Amino acid sequence: MESRDATRVPWLDVSNSPLSPATTVVAAGRPARTPGAPVNPPVVLSSTYVGAERPGAAGPEHLVYARIDTETWHPLEEAIAELEGADRPGLLFGSGQAAISAVLDLTPPGGVLVVPRHAYHEALVAARQLAERCGVEIRRVDIADTAAVVAAIRGSDGADGTDGADGDAGRPADLVWLETPTNPMLEVADVAAVSSAAHAVGAVVVVDNTFATPLLQRPLELGADVVVHSVTKYLAGHSDVVLGAVVTGDADLWARVRQRRVTGGGIAGPFEAWLALRGLRTLALRMERAQQNAAELAGRLREHPAVLAVSYPGLPDHPQHDLAARQMDGFGAILTLRVRGGAEAARRLTEEVRLWLPATSLGGVESMLERRRRWPNEAPSVPEDLLRVSVGIEDVRDLWADLDQALVASQAG
Repeated sequence: MESRDATRVPWLDVSNSPLSPATTVVAAGRPARTPGAPVNPPVVLSSTYVGAERPGAAGPEHLVYARIDTETWHPLEEAIAELEGADRPGLLFGSGQAAISAVLDLTPPGGVLVVPRHAYHEALVAARQLAERCGVEIRRVDIADTAAVVAAIRGSDGADGTDGADGDAGRPADLVWLETPTNPMLEVADVAAVSSAAHAVGAVVVVDNTFATPLLQRPLELGADVVVHSVTKYLAGHSDVVLGAVVTGDADLWARVRQRRVTGGGIAGPFEAWLALRGLRTLALRMERAQQNAAELAGRLREHPAVLAVSYPGLPDHPQHDLAARQMDGFGAILTLRVRGGAEAARRLTEEVRLWLPATSLGGVESMLERRRRWPNEAPSVPEDLLRVSVGIEDVRDLWADLDQALVASQAG
């Protein structure tokens, strides 16, 4: 992994070792193995560093000020980069939204940005604000329709319409933003096909890999240029920190995103970075258990009389099941369900659960669910009765018992 523009602490180098991802989450970001070295990296609580009289006189790798860089970020940044297969460190941000905003800003003023019709709603809000501020054209696409995505990228005829892409045909795209699977509809994008089409016109491809994590999907290997994570979710995994990360192997893109972090100030606190690294150590175990639970619950929910529909990429009837099976190393632990009786029945279900937590967010050890349309910014095409379900690591028998009784109670209104 290439050096950063700051002090590179000699972390244990696992980049050339044939380690599985399950081992990498444990080994990456450790201090170098020298006599007397700590097993875990220390937390450095310093806002500034002793400097030379002339800025830069001590060399480009000299730490100066903690808004610019601090060594407490480095272990987590390097661990995430190792997992994603990048040859330069990741870039840690103070939230997933800060990371999203920094990457969206790669779109040039007056440029063309392709975004999913369904995605994390604040990401779409940030895209709209960018359009208003910088004259960027937004083309919204159904990312499950690869032909429509390619048409939107090329700016060809047919790159408009509510079921394909919104926006005028004409210029090719500058940046393509993908979520796969999407939040909350769990649509799956063909990252390799989209990346090929985007690169043919010089566009940058960004993938939000929060739902899949690098254990299940490695977008850079599929052709994407940049990967974004809400570290808050699966990577940290305990619902106790708010962080984001950006990973890229492209030197120019890396430098631009890093500069956006420096000037935007959306930085991570040192203790939050340390907590997230500790959480990362158990990612493989957590994801394995949560996936098992999700698959079991998805199958049971399909048969429940109170359930109208279930969506989970691991189900054979998911529209992109075959693509997900080819592109991913697992189907994740997020599913959606629709309850008979509409939005009111869905709301009752969230009030009747006892073990499940009726809360926003996802990817923690605890199981959560929420009705997404309770948020005013959620896309109108998301059904009013749709519940996003983040399956945790509890005993699946307890999860099912609670969900079953809540489903029955939801029909009593």
